[in-house]
Amino acid sequence: MGRRPKPQLITTAERSPEQELRSRERRYVAMMLLRGLCVIVAAVLVTAKVPLLWLWLSLLLAGALILPWAAVLLANDRGPRPEHRFRNKLQARRQQQSHPDPAHALTDHEHSEPKIIDAEAPRRSDG
Repeated sequence: MGRRPKPQLITTAERSPEQELRSRERRYVAMMLLRGLCVIVAAVLVTAKVPLLWLWLSLLLAGALILPWAAVLLANDRGPRPEHRFRNKLQARRQQQSHPDPAHALTDHEHSEPKIIDAEAPRRSDG
């Protein structure tokens, strides 16, 4: 009996475009809120005249300048295409190593017709 291909697990399924967009929007808003917090804390520190003010202001202003740039980059970033994912490349390499001869790459199970599951198909009654 040949090896059967691994089934698609729900944990490895792709996220929907709506879910991906929503997570990118949340990340953008969180980073911009952090930027606003940096500006507010810098203003409070200036009025409080804390020790090492130059160090704190430089760190907070650097954050206030870098965060918007990073937020836009991350908000416009999408995940890699499935063929470019490292995990998929490793799986393809393993399959090539386990089946070096292309004639033996398919098992008996893979030669049979695929099983189609359709929730809207009429049900048969056997008795």
